Amino acid sequence: IQESDSDSDSEELSHFTPPGPAVCFDESQSGVQRPLPFPTEAECFKLFLTEELVGEIVEETNRYALELQEKREPGVRGKLAKWVTTTISEMYTFLVTVLLMGIVKKNSLREYWSTDPMFATPFFASLFSQDCFLVLLRCLHFVNNATAILSDPLHKIRNVLISLTSAFGRVFVPYKDLCIDESLMLWKGRLAFRQYIPSKRHRFGVKFFVMCDVKTGFVQDIIVYTGSTTDIKHYEGLGVSGSVVMTISPTLFQHLLSNSTGACGTVRSNRKGMPAFGCGKMQRGEVEFQENGQQLAVKWHDKRDVHVLSTVHTATMSATGKVDHLTGERKIKPDCVLDYNLKMGAVDKADMINSFVECTRKTNKWYKKIFFHLIDTAVLNGSIVHRQLTELLEEHHTPRRPSTGGRPAADNPLRLTARHFPCKVPQTASQGSRTRRHCKVCLSGARRSKQRKMTKYMCLACDTPLCISPCFEEYHMLKHY
Repeated sequence: IQESDSDSDSEELSHFTPPGPAVCFDESQSGVQRPLPFPTEAECFKLFLTEELVGEIVEETNRYALELQEKREPGVRGKLAKWVTTTISEMYTFLVTVLLMGIVKKNSLREYWSTDPMFATPFFASLFSQDCFLVLLRCLHFVNNATAILSDPLHKIRNVLISLTSAFGRVFVPYKDLCIDESLMLWKGRLAFRQYIPSKRHRFGVKFFVMCDVKTGFVQDIIVYTGSTTDIKHYEGLGVSGSVVMTISPTLFQHLLSNSTGACGTVRSNRKGMPAFGCGKMQRGEVEFQENGQQLAVKWHDKRDVHVLSTVHTATMSATGKVDHLTGERKIKPDCVLDYNLKMGAVDKADMINSFVECTRKTNKWYKKIFFHLIDTAVLNGSIVHRQLTELLEEHHTPRRPSTGGRPAADNPLRLTARHFPCKVPQTASQGSRTRRHCKVCLSGARRSKQRKMTKYMCLACDTPLCISPCFEEYHMLKHY
């Protein structure tokens, strides 16, 4: 590895281009691989949480419920005594209820069925009774205990993890830039592979290695870190443990380069194969470049020394667009540092988005919390797929009718988009069964002469009195009735 610590050497290296294989990335194959004609959010979500996967969860949940009932002492009454075999439809409703709980935050599950007028949310009671929901949550299971591979630390959740990650790769092909970073799911209970990472917000929890598409934020793959038993494919030439312990290093980057894959990332200065930088203590903004013809190593001092390794960047500096408020000079940074800062936030962004509406709750079962974390990720990916498909439709779909010109129409009001049904006007104490109200369409006089007409019918959704014919139809079909 050639060293360069002088200004002249730096200028000479500024023309250095890593001579790795010039790979022309074809983005025409990237994006959603299973387009839907007019996709809804639910259809995009079901691309990942398929009926086949939900059917397996239903089967194992029913089996586990029977196991719990067999262990129950005879004559002891409880929620399990009310167990009724669950179905795929009910399981989807259960998952939607859990997701909705991530939006409507409450301190405990029982508060969702509270009848206190200050805290009541009757919609949850319309989906499930409290006992039905709690017993379904208790019996939620993903594997047959009789045939599970106990040597696998993730045997409780392995089937779901494989199914979802396979669906992620099947539905979406990433664009050129990928970001790989670690994520931490809070867990303070007893668990063999629980990690302590002081730099993370939660500090204690289950660590994931997450690969995201930089352009869209789509989570492409997830690996749950379980220590030496982490399930990572073994590759020839890396040794038996190479695929497990290999972190960012010149050896890894050389292996990626030989497989036509460029890489850039921060690296420890004492990593095997890293050059010994000549500069001692550096001032803020100083930089040292070293290269060996294929890899570029950078030592740059900001608040502290930062070491970066890259096979896709040159030894150049670029302006950040900011100005030093003390000297008035423009701030510059190495190109590899600027590119790294720009693209390495995809995983953190996914975690941030999920944190606002995450459905994970405190539970005694670690595998249930991982399951709900995976469901949050599937929802995030579903929303990204829906946005991608919607943008394609807006870009390429030709309207059936030509525009009539004039001012653009405002968004359709709710009365033109929702489902509406007539009902009788509620009785009042003064009028009793003869209760009538003024028809809104007759009073408007927009399409015919204004008249005062009483009706005993109304639209329940709109809370609007209307004559059955033709006012009810006109009100819900015409923008100007």
